[in-house]
This record gives sequence, C-alpha cells and structure tokens, in this order.
Amino acid sequence: MLRVGHLLRRSATIGKKIPGQLQRGSRRAFGNQAANKRALPLFARGVVGFGVGAGIAGTAMLYNQEEVHADGLLEKISTPILWAAIRSDIEEIMEDEKALNPGKDNFPGNSGGGGDIGPMFVRLAWHCSGTWCKDAKNGGSDGGTMRFRPECDHGGNAGLHHARNLLEPIFEKYDFAGITHADLYVFAGSVAIEAMGGPSLPFRTGRTDANGPSSPSSDSRFSPDGRLPDADGRGKRPGDHVRDIFYRMGFNDQEIVALSGAHGLGRCHTDRSGFWGPWTRAPTTFSNEYFRVLEEFKWSKKFTHEGKKWSGPEQYENEEGDLMMLPTDIALVWDPDFRKYVKMYKDDEVKFFSDFAAAWTKLTELGCKGLGDVVPNLGEEAENAVKAVKDKIAAMPKKKKGGWFW
Repeated sequence: MLRVGHLLRRSATIGKKIPGQLQRGSRRAFGNQAANKRALPLFARGVVGFGVGAGIAGTAMLYNQEEVHADGLLEKISTPILWAAIRSDIEEIMEDEKALNPGKDNFPGNSGGGGDIGPMFVRLAWHCSGTWCKDAKNGGSDGGTMRFRPECDHGGNAGLHHARNLLEPIFEKYDFAGITHADLYVFAGSVAIEAMGGPSLPFRTGRTDANGPSSPSSDSRFSPDGRLPDADGRGKRPGDHVRDIFYRMGFNDQEIVALSGAHGLGRCHTDRSGFWGPWTRAPTTFSNEYFRVLEEFKWSKKFTHEGKKWSGPEQYENEEGDLMMLPTDIALVWDPDFRKYVKMYKDDEVKFFSDFAAAWTKLTELGCKGLGDVVPNLGEEAENAVKAVKDKIAAMPKKKKGGWFW
C-alpha cells in the first residue's frame, strides 16, 4: 500500500497523472467516534473463533468486541474490525492493476480501458443514494435496489454493473457476518474518497437489502427512473435542472456545489454517459482542484475529438482539449448564486472538505432508518487484527448452494 504524506502528495500530483490511486494522507480517523454497538448476526456453521481484538496496544478500547454465537460456540468479532477488513479489501481492488473496469476509451488506470476504479465506487454510492425524494418518501440507498431491474438499467446507472461486480466477491466473503449490499455500496464510495485523499466520512451500518425487484408503490426503498441528474439539463436550463434534482432530496445551493466537487474524481465515458474525458488532471486525488479549473480556465463547446468531428452530446473543454465540463458543471459558474460557493471552495479547501463531508453523509443516509452508531476508522493500527480476520475467513468452509460444506 502507498503511504504518501498529504502535503507531499498534494504538491506532487496536482496537474499530473498519479501512478496508483490509493492516496493515504493524514486524515485517517483513529476511533474518535463511538463504535457501533449493534450485535452482528453470524450465520456461518462451525466457524473457528476469531478473538481478534486483543493484543493491539493502545487501541483495545476502540474495538468494542461483541459476543456472537454460532452453533453454541462463542465467537468474537467487533464491528470496527469487520469493517476495517472490508475497507482493506476495497482498497486492494482499487490498487489492483488487474482489476477489471471495461471501457472503449482506453483510459489509464485499472485494466480494461475504463480507467480507475475508485471514482467508479464513488459514483455507485452517489447513484444509489441520489434517488431519494423527500415528498414521496421513497428511494435512497436503503435496499441495495440497483441490483435489480429496472433500476440497474436506468440511463444514469450505465456502467455501474462493473462496480457492483467488483464488490460482489467482498459481499460473499463477509456475508456470514450479515453485511448488506446497501451498506457495502455506500461504504465503498466513502472508502474510495478517503483513500484518494478526501476527508474522513462518518459511516453507519443498518441499511437493509431488498429480496427482489419491486416498485416504489409497493416498497419505498425503490424509486422511478428520472431521479438522477442529466448533464444536459433535460430540456431545462442546466442550473434549474440541478436545483430540481437536489432540492427534491432536501439540499440547498451550497450543498449542491459542495457535492459537485466530487467531479474532480474520475472521467466521463463515451460508452456510458456519452461524454468524454476527465474534469481535472488529477482524477484520483480528492481536492478542490475541480473548483480551481472551473473558475480559472477558459471553457468552450467541444466540436472535435481526436481529429474528428465530435459526435457526442454537448460538453465543454479547456483550451488544450484534455479536460471537460458538463453543461451542469458550467452552470455553477454561470449562476451567481452557485458561483459564490465555487469561488469560496476554490480558495478554501479545508472549508470544502468539511462541507463535502457533511453533505455526503446526509446524501448517503437519506431515507435510511435505524442506522447504528458511526463505525470508527481504525486505520493502519488495525492491520494485525484485520490480517487475523482474513486468515480465519480464508480457512472457513466455502458457501455453496444448499448450505455450508467443509
């Protein structure tokens, strides 16, 4: 794993491609928040005892070990250690150059041409959460509903099956502990943001999984198509469209701009959204760079691409043609009520990080009920305990159809 200091990372990476996307800075949250006290269900049969909390000097009080029974055997695994192990696996996927992210644009990063995986995990978490409607009281991240049609086929979710496919082995690995897809999808986005240098993001478990496809009228965890923003404004002025989407969820203009700062990560894909290119030259570093280039660069409509006429939807590019902005991005500098926040975040990254963390937590918890306490991020001090958990899991029987077999 890369262990790069934040100041060194920031000075060295803005404006150039980063070799590897796991940017470990100084923002690791070492258990300064209450541990999740909800008991973990354990469905495995004949599992060897974990006993992973002991022996980690100076941090034992953070582990909040809970007693969990399996066929009469006393097992111990804490919620923070469980999610530390899951975090480790997510980060390993992000760093694995062979991890598959297919795409026809041949972007650098993980294999397959689709570019880096971390930003895709962020998009997955956001699209799972951004379907909430405060008036209809349906949608949101609860239910893990993107696993089912028609939601998985909604236009705004194009390409996200690649992210879900990458996370499915992690779900299967920790299914014995009662995790849900809904929690995993949100957690993967938060882990990706933190690993790429972003702020510490509070995460609480307790989202449920729907058992199969349904409709919003039958199950409030589901949502109709059209809840996610369209980059072209969907026939309206892009700024008005953005407000329609985010006001529906209960956000204000400042929160809209703060959340938009995540566009500093990743790229658009011609085989997914139809748009092309990155917003910044550091697409695997979470920073306020999006606001700087949005405010300081000259943007004009894109008419050509790689020497040919551009045939995709309307988008904007900088003078060099290597960066892009969507119409809904440009709206943030055209609209004076948005632009004041763009300028504020361009000049104050600390403020941006703080406001983004609050807005992201609000977004990912919309519509969720009965969430537990914040799960502390134990950081690198949990490495020994995480290894112990993984070793025990590797020795467990593999789950097959019809039950558990040795």
